[in-house]
Amino acid sequence: MTQLINRQGFAPATITEAMEFSKMLADSSMVPRAYQGKPQDIMVCVQWGYEIGLAPMQALQNIAVINGKPSVYGDAAMALVQASPVCEGVEEYMEGEGTPNPVAVCIANRKGRKPVTARFSVEDAKRAGLWGKQGPWQAYPKRMLAMRARGFALRDAFPDVLKGLITAEEAQDFPDEAKPQQAKDITPRNPLDVIAPALPVSDPVVIEEAMADTVDEPVVIAERLHEIAVELQQQAEEVLQTVEAITEDEEPVQPIGFALLVPGKEQPFSVHGSLDEWADAYEALADKTARAGKVAPRDRMTKLRELKETNHDTLECIDTVKRIRHTAGHQKRIKALGALLNAGEE
Repeated sequence: MTQLINRQGFAPATITEAMEFSKMLADSSMVPRAYQGKPQDIMVCVQWGYEIGLAPMQALQNIAVINGKPSVYGDAAMALVQASPVCEGVEEYMEGEGTPNPVAVCIANRKGRKPVTARFSVEDAKRAGLWGKQGPWQAYPKRMLAMRARGFALRDAFPDVLKGLITAEEAQDFPDEAKPQQAKDITPRNPLDVIAPALPVSDPVVIEEAMADTVDEPVVIAERLHEIAVELQQQAEEVLQTVEAITEDEEPVQPIGFALLVPGKEQPFSVHGSLDEWADAYEALADKTARAGKVAPRDRMTKLRELKETNHDTLECIDTVKRIRHTAGHQKRIKALGALLNAGEE
């Protein structure tokens, strides 16, 4: 049996209870897929959570081993620090927005000590080989700069609170220690690379555009994509036709991994080895769907909803923090397309 603590859930009190608790959770479909069937990993994760102040279920949702590094998601790290009695506040902002080298700044204030300030710029990201990297660094460059600055500041100011854990956003960029032969090329492959090659990042204009919050400015999106929309649409159709032609006479093969589904298609758009790779590919495909200038805004809204419904089961498997981000991104895209409709576009 386990003890009930503060009406917030069950927590094991002995090693025997911890083992039984871990086995029970490992057999449940309500825990993240990375922990299903792995009671030993659950037990270690719960212990990590106990040491940094997370309840067992919170630990399972916010602690992960990524590329051989135990880590905690940036939002959870912020929550732990702000809940600490030694924290007097954390301030985050961007310097130099609209310039070739914007800088993310995080200032961590601890009682009785001088504030700790961490900065992470586009130049820092370039030196680390991160700027323009496929995945979150292409899709959300401003967010990734902020996460790096946050991770450095919180770890320097509150090492006793975080117990040495780094942020998951930083761990994702580390080489996989289990596969040293792949250390030179650990970038997840984005299925949309065959359609839209990455833009060069040395041009200040491109950097400024990448840092802009274009989702909230539908008019800017429409103007920016007008010249390339037709070409991208044609390339997408050619790729899909090629795939259909190759697989038309073949028997369907059961994919191994996490399949990204497209409404109305029997075969998946792409298959990924991890939920993180799948989540990045889903966001990229949703962005492409929302920005398909050749398609009417109302039809794009319908396609976005169908894409979300078709992939509902996999979306439910990702961790809570990323699922919230997916939901927010979906709502922003729908809002932007709604603005296009109100502006008179059909």
